[in-house]
Amino acid sequence: MNEKYLTLSGLNIEGQFLGFVGKETGKCKHLRLRIGSGNIKIKIPKNLRCSLGSSLLPGEQIRINAISKLNPRSHKLKLQVNQIQPIGFCPLKNPLSQPKAKIMVCQKSGCLKRGGKGLLSDLEKTLGDRGLSDQVIIEHTGCQKRCSSAPNCVLMLGKKQYKKVHPEGIASLLEDVLKV
Repeated sequence: MNEKYLTLSGLNIEGQFLGFVGKETGKCKHLRLRIGSGNIKIKIPKNLRCSLGSSLLPGEQIRINAISKLNPRSHKLKLQVNQIQPIGFCPLKNPLSQPKAKIMVCQKSGCLKRGGKGLLSDLEKTLGDRGLSDQVIIEHTGCQKRCSSAPNCVLMLGKKQYKKVHPEGIASLLEDVLKV
């Protein structure tokens, strides 16, 4: 078998375009799409990246034609996008409103061994219990270069950074700042 991936089926995904995701604003490698079950991130093929950057607006309804493929060894599913087309416009309630806070949790082996998974689940539970989940992004990161104080997480509120804060402390701080 020469192919790494097995073709499963063709599919159409329709949803509301929320914006591009990428390290640099000029390079749109992924797009974020709101569908019925939540938000998803989809990789944009190189041949479509240039034309999409100027033609898609946040809030537009789009249809993505893709083929799903399966890696038989790792059992990972991959989407191969063939076409992205606008199908209508529905303004966003708050266009590209980013949550006001971001929590970056280290997921490298040292932090995971020292309680990183527990820290992540405690954060998600605490934020959910206090109704803060929709106002905060929890981002999995690589090594934060502070292995001696593992598990590591950083709370970003605007341009301010808070380090070495426990889940209850983060939730209290967020409640004070976000005035929930």
